[in-house]
Amino acid sequence: MCWENYPNQPLKPALYCWYLLELSFYISLLITLPFDIRRKDFKEQVAHHLVTIILITFSYSANLLRIGSLVLLLHDAADYLLEACKMFNYTHRRRVCNTLFLLFSVVFFYTRLVLFPTQILYTTYYESIANSGPFFGYYFFNTLLAILQLLHVFWSCLILRMIRSFVKKGQMEKDIRSDAEESASSEEEEHPQLKNGAAQGPQAAPTDGPRSRAAGRLANGHTVAS
Repeated sequence: MCWENYPNQPLKPALYCWYLLELSFYISLLITLPFDIRRKDFKEQVAHHLVTIILITFSYSANLLRIGSLVLLLHDAADYLLEACKMFNYTHRRRVCNTLFLLFSVVFFYTRLVLFPTQILYTTYYESIANSGPFFGYYFFNTLLAILQLLHVFWSCLILRMIRSFVKKGQMEKDIRSDAEESASSEEEEHPQLKNGAAQGPQAAPTDGPRSRAAGRLANGHTVAS
């Protein structure tokens, strides 16, 4: 039914509000992403948000509202479970967090590795041109959807690695995307360094007074000019 009477498909107010909400949400994710911890999949996150914003805008402009709403629905079906899992992880409720993560994994694999390619991609590649030629933006639209599917496969591999670690150790480990980045940033926060190698700890001497002037010397013995 996604292609029935296309492009003469009316836009209902509820669908308009949903599109506007989803577009604003992904734009906010893209804007705030540089201020978050830089994880290993930073480039993939940027690519995903950009592709999603372009797909939402294009599907709205080309009146591909039915298929666009299905794509949004499949993505939203798993995302809220991941956010709930993060919330319980921050509150140290490990058992609830582990259960939600396993539930999220099942929903993610089913919606993005089964339903998305067999239903969404199939209908956009084949059923959309069954009774007529390619619609406006056919190749552009399907290329963006194929990029989304590649990103789904990438994140599925990361989720499988976390599940394998969970099976081995009996509890959920930290986000595998954050091993290198978060450890490096935390080391910088715990052991800040001056250019000459001296530690700049929280108990630094005050900037005023005789003790401060006496301590304000470089390694070679010269006093800092005032």
